[in-house]
Amino acid sequence: MFLLHRRLPLLARTTFLCNSMEPAVTTTATTSSLGGSSRLAALAQQLRMYKPPPSSTFDEAEEMQADQESAGKVVSQVGFQESMTPVPKDPERFRPKRAAVLICIFEGEEGDLRVILTKRSSRLSTHSGEVSLPGGKAEEDDKDDGMTATREAEEEIGLDPSLVDVVTSLEPFLSKHLLRVIPVIGILRDKKTFNPKPNPAEVEAVFDAPLEMFLKDENRRSEEREWMGEKYLIHYFDYRTGDKDYTIWGLTAGILIRAASVTYQRPPAFIEQCPKFKYPKMVEKNTCMP
Repeated sequence: MFLLHRRLPLLARTTFLCNSMEPAVTTTATTSSLGGSSRLAALAQQLRMYKPPPSSTFDEAEEMQADQESAGKVVSQVGFQESMTPVPKDPERFRPKRAAVLICIFEGEEGDLRVILTKRSSRLSTHSGEVSLPGGKAEEDDKDDGMTATREAEEEIGLDPSLVDVVTSLEPFLSKHLLRVIPVIGILRDKKTFNPKPNPAEVEAVFDAPLEMFLKDENRRSEEREWMGEKYLIHYFDYRTGDKDYTIWGLTAGILIRAASVTYQRPPAFIEQCPKFKYPKMVEKNTCMP
């Protein structure tokens, strides 16, 4: 499913629909200033070289729309939410709000790459009690998606932005609540400097999991669903740490599958099975949609 090092033909590039006008994520620290292992330094260098899939101009996006309508392209790379975002009757009004999440990677005691996750408060109105990545909606003062992601992480779990080396961002994902979510990858070079302080209004627990888990077929299950006549899979990853059991699924799972594929430079060991459908024109041109 993931073709990381190939130039794709025009029709295949509609899978990502990436826009060259997206604001760039600014890296926040140098390798030497944050210390850490040589493996993390090499990973940071590798990820800084990553760029989301080829973008198109606005005119090309409209041209690809016509191609898609006749060819029924696959335009999805996400992990799907339980209820799918319907295609609006008036696409011109379909302008999703922007948000960003932080994929904060660090090196575990056994040398594995791990990612920080949260369990959302059961008192929240949306996605209550679910596992998610730190993050939230963009604010006017945010200069880029990296700032949005790290600011929200600080508010939610007390992660000081100065400890995180923001290295790249992935292609956007669309949530069922019409949020255009930008996954931002950051590296925490010294886990010992981070003392989690979850905001009780938003976060019930902070934990971490091995990133490579999201490429393996172990402790994974899936459900087949159908939308607009097309079948697709929702992926669930079951994870236990200490005496706590967590399930990572839907959009969060989809983002982590993608992040793990980019980090480890290989596809998952299972079939993702994304649906085919026709997208509305006003989806900001490069959004990965369910």
